[in-house]
Amino acid sequence: MVLIGRMGVTAVRAAGWRPRAVGGLTMGADPVAYAIAAASWGSDLVIDAFSVRKEAKGHGTGRVIEGNFEAGEEVVVVEDVITTGASAQRAISAIRGSGGRVAGVLAVVDREEGGREVIESDGTIVVALITSAALGLH
Repeated sequence: MVLIGRMGVTAVRAAGWRPRAVGGLTMGADPVAYAIAAASWGSDLVIDAFSVRKEAKGHGTGRVIEGNFEAGEEVVVVEDVITTGASAQRAISAIRGSGGRVAGVLAVVDREEGGREVIESDGTIVVALITSAALGLH
């Protein structure tokens, strides 16, 4: 968690993003988002975290996005693994539908199975910490 958090903050900075928060589709994105938020604490770029539900619950707040998110803010969508790109697209849609602005998508691993291209097809920038090929998985 410490390593992913530090690498995530470094990647966000390298991309030139200045998000208010990071988050993505629960459950896969949650540990990545909260690791980045924790690693950013005490720096000049403190980043909060949020979770995107697959659907709003019928009780509680009834929101699709839970946590530190407000309409109008710039955020980065995070993913543990990009395969088809569907999870990131779902999160992007929820964020935009709630008035957020998506700076880009940050993934821990790009499995290189076409998901990056699907996400990038609407102009969204994708950054991956590592690829499956770099891990020797091809």
